[in-house]
Amino acid sequence: MTGTATRYLYLVRHGEAASEESGLTEAGRRQAVLIGERLRDIPLAVVHHGRLPRAEQTARLIGDQLKNVPLRVSEAAGDYVPYTPARDELPEESADFLLRFLAGATEEERAHGPALARQALDAFTGPVNGEQDRHELVVTHNFLVAWLVRDAMHAPQWRWLGLNHCNAALTVIRYAPGRPASVLASNDMRHLPADLRWTGFPPEAHI
Repeated sequence: MTGTATRYLYLVRHGEAASEESGLTEAGRRQAVLIGERLRDIPLAVVHHGRLPRAEQTARLIGDQLKNVPLRVSEAAGDYVPYTPARDELPEESADFLLRFLAGATEEERAHGPALARQALDAFTGPVNGEQDRHELVVTHNFLVAWLVRDAMHAPQWRWLGLNHCNAALTVIRYAPGRPASVLASNDMRHLPADLRWTGFPPEAHI
């Protein structure tokens, strides 16, 4: 009978990009190389990444620092709104702010985002089959990192909103058999020098 083993999920938001549809800036390329160097000694089985240029370029630069780790494109690792809450799900004092933030999402995004979010949970979370622990990296976007952290904490579905992650910051979640998920690290930037930290993060929250 096959047992289950622990999954270690490493989540990295893409490096700094000039715009939402463009590739990386020079700072973003430096960030990607540095997070790749940090992950070099982790026994990663695979690097999943989204299709957009900023995620794909980040994944390839990370992959250049690793030892023969395959890169795989994943639609579930893309940039999308994972869940759109109704007003009555939200705290009264912040409902207007959060709904304004989501107002720009198209009907197509509202329809397809939740399906992709479910795919991401199926593909990337939970213990793995077999006897050997598995380490996986997902190079993605802020919304998906927030969605997966929310899920690991068993927080309400709307609570992905308000969770921010910097470019090339590292978040690690452990899924051990018979235990709740554990967020081992969140938005960790210690591999980045001061001039490359905090990009992609709200200016008022820089510390």
